[in-house]
Amino acid sequence: MLALGPNSEPFFKAIRDGLQILGYVDGRNIRLEYRSAEGDSRLLADVAAELVRLKVDLIVASLTPAAIAAKQATNDIPIVMAGVGDPIGTGLIASLAGPGSNVTGTAGFGAELGGKGVELIREVLPSARHVAVLANVTDPFTKSFLTHIEHGGRTVGMEVYPIMLRPGDEFDAAFEDIGSKRIRAVIIQPTLFRQRAAELALKYGLVSFSISRGIPRAGGLMSYSANQSDTFRESTLYVDKILKGSKPAELPVTQPNKFELVINMNTAKALGLAIPPALLARADEVIE
Repeated sequence: MLALGPNSEPFFKAIRDGLQILGYVDGRNIRLEYRSAEGDSRLLADVAAELVRLKVDLIVASLTPAAIAAKQATNDIPIVMAGVGDPIGTGLIASLAGPGSNVTGTAGFGAELGGKGVELIREVLPSARHVAVLANVTDPFTKSFLTHIEHGGRTVGMEVYPIMLRPGDEFDAAFEDIGSKRIRAVIIQPTLFRQRAAELALKYGLVSFSISRGIPRAGGLMSYSANQSDTFRESTLYVDKILKGSKPAELPVTQPNKFELVINMNTAKALGLAIPPALLARADEVIE
């Protein structure tokens, strides 16, 4: 398994649990190899190459950069995507119905949900006219992500201010820049997320949003995303089919149909925000 995020254990656990439901037990009838770039996309090529050298039967990859690194490392070993964003636009697959290569699995609606974030920010902060976006310059998914956010901004009359960063960059200068421009909201791309981002957003009094529920759980304000655990577990169905002889090119890619809004009320109180009752009623999880 190949992951990018700084905390890959939820991904590993969900895949492991999903496989166990299907009768695969690590160390008994399957051997799982865990590899993570720990949030540093520069390490992905080497980590993916290591899995290829091990001659694994297939690779399960979480997040777009990890899936792309796996595909660049091998055209032969099957690759199962676990909630990867914009797989068509990034060239991972030809189409959802016919992937056409050694890649299949579950795709996410991450780019589209970025646009939804602008709408949610407007609901929470009707007076906001600008939103900053911490965007990952190394992530092929970023172009689509920003396109949808900018479209969402035009729809609700908000100007989008992208700040391009690399995963290893410090956040302090970026947040100082946001604060100097009196911007009151920030969207954080998941492949850039670290605890420090949530801390700085609170320090500068910013409404923070992400398409990863890791943000509100770390002290950010809110997220809107697919149910990640369900998406990861659904990816194990592809693992099962491939191990039983199915070809990735012939397995249609699926997309999530359940999305969750998470709001951190402790952060809302710290920011002095009154969350609209209608928005709270729509929330799937309220952190208090």
